[in-house]
Formats: sequence, C-alpha cells, structure tokens
Amino acid sequence: MERVVSATEARIRFGELMRRAVENRETFIVERGGKPYVVVLSVEAYERLRKGQPQATWQETLEQILQLGARIKARRGGSPLPPPEEVIRQMREERSAQLTGLP
Repeated sequence: MERVVSATEARIRFGELMRRAVENRETFIVERGGKPYVVVLSVEAYERLRKGQPQATWQETLEQILQLGARIKARRGGSPLPPPEEVIRQMREERSAQLTGLP
C-alpha cells in the first residue's frame, strides 16, 4: 500500500513511518511543496527493486505461510498451539511483570 505524506509529517513521524514500512510493508511518498521528492520503503522492498525481482504472488505467499506453519508444528513436536486467549493472557502477564519491575 502506498501513502503520500508531507515532508513535515514525515519528519515528525519518521519512526512510525520506518516501523510501518518494515512491519506492514507500506510505502510512503514524501512530498515537498506538493511534489513527490523521496520514497520511504523497507530495505527488503528496496533490495527486491534493485534486483528486479517481482513481488511475490499471493500463491507464493500462501506457500511460505504453510511452510512456516509446518516448521512451527515440527518444532513443537506435533503438539497443538495454545489458544489465542492463553497467548494474550501470558503476554499481558509478562508485560505487567516488566512494568512493575521498572524503577
């Protein structure tokens, strides 16, 4: 997904733009005076452009997801993943423990 932002907005929110470019694979066009000047994108996307590699199709992405799922299942010895509610509960407990341990 591509989003246009002003140079001022990019300056103020640069950390967020970097995070979204990496985590959400978003691309940002930074404008100055209403004209596009630069693009903020992840290094992965940049390298893909440099090498001329096309973006993965949804079928390739699905295959990668299925392979990752199989590796996770193999590492867990075939045991099922815990329910999402349990994972969220554990994460909240860990976060609470970290916050209470702050000076």
